[in-house]
Amino acid sequence: MAEEPWQRAEIPGPIKAKVVRKPEVISAMIKRAKRPLIVAGSKIIEEDLGDGKLIDYVIKLAETAKIPVVATAHTYKEFLNRGFKPEAIMTVLDIGNRLADPNWSGLDGRGQYDLVLILGLPYYMGWVVLSSLKHFAFHLKTISLDRYYQPHASWSFPNLPVDEYSKQLKEVISRIGG
Repeated sequence: MAEEPWQRAEIPGPIKAKVVRKPEVISAMIKRAKRPLIVAGSKIIEEDLGDGKLIDYVIKLAETAKIPVVATAHTYKEFLNRGFKPEAIMTVLDIGNRLADPNWSGLDGRGQYDLVLILGLPYYMGWVVLSSLKHFAFHLKTISLDRYYQPHASWSFPNLPVDEYSKQLKEVISRIGG
């Protein structure tokens, strides 16, 4: 079954994200990545998954897998309130442009990233940033960890109800070692 984009009026083109239905696939990709990065948007503060906010899952994933986090919008303060310091704070368009630049040496000056996990962006914004990365950052693989299918990512969860989404994220974190 082909997954449908959450934003139906947009046409993603012939190359679409592979749907990931098994969280162990995402865990394996994260473990295999040499330089992963998490880009977290404002929705991580708002989205309640029943047993915690999405920001709590992001922190657990980042700490467990030792992945640096870029906080976008107003999320930086919320991370700090939870005792977690993101690697950087910048607008999503800024980090998107930097990731597409093959000459950018990363937040720490040690080279470009090979895998970017994106979640918590407003859907339309994730659509645009992932489209840009798909077309201009050939060195980069992207995973949308949102609960709505993002066709411009390399891999994406399908459209999921909240309880299933929470279960999938917990399984990803568990399989990484958390």
